[in-house]
Amino acid sequence: MLKRRTVGDVIADIIIYLFLATAAIATVIPFVYVIAASFASEHEILTRPLFIIPREPTLEAYIRIFGREYGMTVLRSLGSSIFITLVGTITNLFFTTTMAYALAKPIKGRNVILNCVLFTMVFSGGMIPLFIVVKSLGMYNSYAALILPGAISAYNMIIVKNFFQQLPAGLEEAASIDGCSDLGIFWKIALPLSLPMLATFGLFYAVGHWNNYFGALLYLEDAKKYPFQLVLRNLVMLEQTAQDPDDLVPQETLKMAMIVVGTVPILCVYPFLQKHFAAGVMVGAIKG
Repeated sequence: MLKRRTVGDVIADIIIYLFLATAAIATVIPFVYVIAASFASEHEILTRPLFIIPREPTLEAYIRIFGREYGMTVLRSLGSSIFITLVGTITNLFFTTTMAYALAKPIKGRNVILNCVLFTMVFSGGMIPLFIVVKSLGMYNSYAALILPGAISAYNMIIVKNFFQQLPAGLEEAASIDGCSDLGIFWKIALPLSLPMLATFGLFYAVGHWNNYFGALLYLEDAKKYPFQLVLRNLVMLEQTAQDPDDLVPQETLKMAMIVVGTVPILCVYPFLQKHFAAGVMVGAIKG
């Protein structure tokens, strides 16, 4: 029998929906504005504080980005960002899952290793010691400096470890009786059961690598290796030097277009992981 809804329930639902709608609008409007501004003229951006449809749409910013002036730099930086994101995410997931699976087992010295991991969540050496270590290991001015120092997130590793600990012991025992090795159990049993979790943390790692520019600013000296976010940062920091207003590069429009170009690739990843991502978030919320 369905419970009869009272006036208070209806009012509460209205308030909740209004709050969610307001939050959604406040979240979406900045993205819509950035996309609209990327097709607007420089004058319109400077004179209109907010709009979602440009008065005179133009592709000038995108023509500049992919034309002679910026085209080679943008495409090269996008390639660098894609490489760093793919290799970095695979590296993160590999080291995170293997260490988490090992610490999920009653191995000798597990508590000591786990305490060392927890120690890194509270204390760190700082930026300068890390820079010295990276340079002394020969990783300076290479993509390895952007991938290996952050190969494992202690927080993510602990959540993955807890997930592996809650897997049914009977599955591993049955696989072991059938002659499956520890590596085989990890590859054929543990990983397939943790796909939603892997998709969730994989997306977190990928977004972190894609948006990271500070590491490249510290460790990369060769401009040809710059990822897209560092190129975007340099463009934002660029000052206008032209004297004639007609010769000015449309900086604001160009920035908006660069933001769109830098956001779309990582947004395209989410639809493929949406199903697993939602399940992974629930696993972390319920079992973590």
